Amino acid sequence: MSDLERAREGFGQLDVDEATAQAALENLTRWLSEPEFAGDAVAVRALIASGKFDELVDAFRRVLPFGTGGRRGRVGLGPNRFNPYTLTASAQGHAEWLRAQHEGPLSVVITWDVRRFDDLGGVMAPGEHPLSGWTSRAFGYLAARVYAAAGIDVWVLPLDADRVMSTPELSHAIRVLNASGGLMVSASHNPPDDNGAKVYDDLGGQLVPPFDEQVLLAVAAVSAVKLLTWDEAIAAGRIHFIGDEVRTAYQDAVLAASQADARNLRVAFSPLHGAGLYSVVPVLERAGFDVVLVEEQCSPDGAFPTVPFRAPNPEVPSALELGIDAAERAGAQLLLATDPDADRIGAVVKHGGDWVGLDGNAIAALVVDHALRSGRRGLVVRTEVTTSLVSRLAEAAGVPLVDDLLVGFKYIGELLAERDEPFLAGVEESHGVLVTREMRDKDAAGGALYLAESAALEREQGRTLVDRLNDLFAEHGRHHNRLASLVMEGATGQQRIADVLEAFRSDPPAEIAGRKVQAFRDRQDPSDPRGPIRCATDLASRNVLVFELDGARVVLRPSGTEPKVKIYTEVVGGQAVDALALERALVGVALERVGVDLPRWALAISSLVSVERRIHFVRTVLPAVCASPEPGAELDRQLAFIGEGAAALFADAVGEWALENPTRAEVHALFQSSRR
Repeated sequence: MSDLERAREGFGQLDVDEATAQAALENLTRWLSEPEFAGDAVAVRALIASGKFDELVDAFRRVLPFGTGGRRGRVGLGPNRFNPYTLTASAQGHAEWLRAQHEGPLSVVITWDVRRFDDLGGVMAPGEHPLSGWTSRAFGYLAARVYAAAGIDVWVLPLDADRVMSTPELSHAIRVLNASGGLMVSASHNPPDDNGAKVYDDLGGQLVPPFDEQVLLAVAAVSAVKLLTWDEAIAAGRIHFIGDEVRTAYQDAVLAASQADARNLRVAFSPLHGAGLYSVVPVLERAGFDVVLVEEQCSPDGAFPTVPFRAPNPEVPSALELGIDAAERAGAQLLLATDPDADRIGAVVKHGGDWVGLDGNAIAALVVDHALRSGRRGLVVRTEVTTSLVSRLAEAAGVPLVDDLLVGFKYIGELLAERDEPFLAGVEESHGVLVTREMRDKDAAGGALYLAESAALEREQGRTLVDRLNDLFAEHGRHHNRLASLVMEGATGQQRIADVLEAFRSDPPAEIAGRKVQAFRDRQDPSDPRGPIRCATDLASRNVLVFELDGARVVLRPSGTEPKVKIYTEVVGGQAVDALALERALVGVALERVGVDLPRWALAISSLVSVERRIHFVRTVLPAVCASPEPGAELDRQLAFIGEGAAALFADAVGEWALENPTRAEVHALFQSSRR
């Protein structure tokens, strides 16, 4: 049996439709036969021989698309993976699109974060992988050779191996250098095996519909990629290096947005091994704050070795545990942290002797509140899944407000391009903040500055940011916001994601958790206030379902950059448990509608765990632990594939399971001991 015959047979065993399997086979045939991919053929054949058909069908079923954050995905082989093929085709298509859009000389700015691919997830078959060791920097220099071959000048970081730059710095650099566009090589807060490339326009914003689709079509039309060698690009005068003055100009722009003079505050900071060390820290130090670093997490390292579960996301509380310890030792009053490309900000506050984490909605409200405290007037912007407390603050202050933008900070950047007026703040619940028009993407340094200033103001009165947030709740109503993610892996998971949205779209529930659905809105409906669908990428961005309930709101959408369905809930008034009940109920209905049968207690498993791994835990891991004479050793063996401390991801769920199984106290205790 040939490799292709074996792949066809393997695809037939998967729960994917015939069209998907056929598309994967056609692309797989190219990868195994065309000279362009000769260097990958051995590794592809090894995947076939190892029977990794789910990986193969997902990797070859399509070309990696643009999402809310650009082109992003797992590094690997195949057109649906991030690799030299998909990157150079993207750069070639982008270069040709730029030529069609602009007359005269062109230039782009290319920057990157700390990532390095080492297949830590063990997806590839055993043996040497052709992409092992590829860094964001290597991808960035490869893209530069494509743009240079197209006659486009390229601004890149100097050749030092440890030079990285944050996403907001790229946005600002495009404007400072009067470039025609930009490319950021990063997968933001994704796992270490992922990478991506975000395309930017000449205003420093990510491309929005229909321009993102135009680039996508240009990429799809690429029949050949033209490359110069690095030496040829240098000799042609196409390569220029970004100087320190560009970074200084970025810091100046952030500092110019300062709203207060209070500085009596010690701030602990962790870049989670990413670029925030070079953007946030200089801003805070130049502003005059006493900054102490979480030294263990300051080394640029794309494996994120000190971050639990290798999830370098300041939205995830476990990512901040090491920082809390360091902040406590240093006597800090505030801990701040950023993701690898330093556009998202996380915060934990020392309050009443405890460390209290602030979620993205709390950060959004506090940043807007700080912008309003000075009495300045200007535009406040939020995405529609961000807490409505932001709207109440803006309305009470009588300032202009836009509060119904689609998810994705690029839509805030688009709005700023359309409206030339004073600007106070743009926020989104996923820890994204912008406090100046001088850049057009979310900026952790600006968020850090505002949180530190507000915390310093409160400290002058013997208070904390938690006290300030409680004041806002007392005045405008307590807002309980939650986000649940249903991660669904591979081609099967992708189908489940589509099925979840279609099930709710075609048959919206009449009630959720006992609350009557008062209104249902499908953002893809042409009657939506956003008007007719502009293009396919607009259709994808508007794959959003909104349920207005009695005193509550629920929004569903697929992530544009990760394999998951996101479920946002908000309850105004009542208790936090009301929002949790609403979330659990909707997650349960979503799984039922795609035929996933999980016990209710399994809904409490961390959202970092995919649906497929939740099923495996319920059916295999927990029964094996219960049956073993050495449950601790068996637990470690069963969860070794996730990583150290993985049991903590399941502790809440096992706690609920234990209520139904009171005789298994020793198993319950085993999971509880995994907590920090």
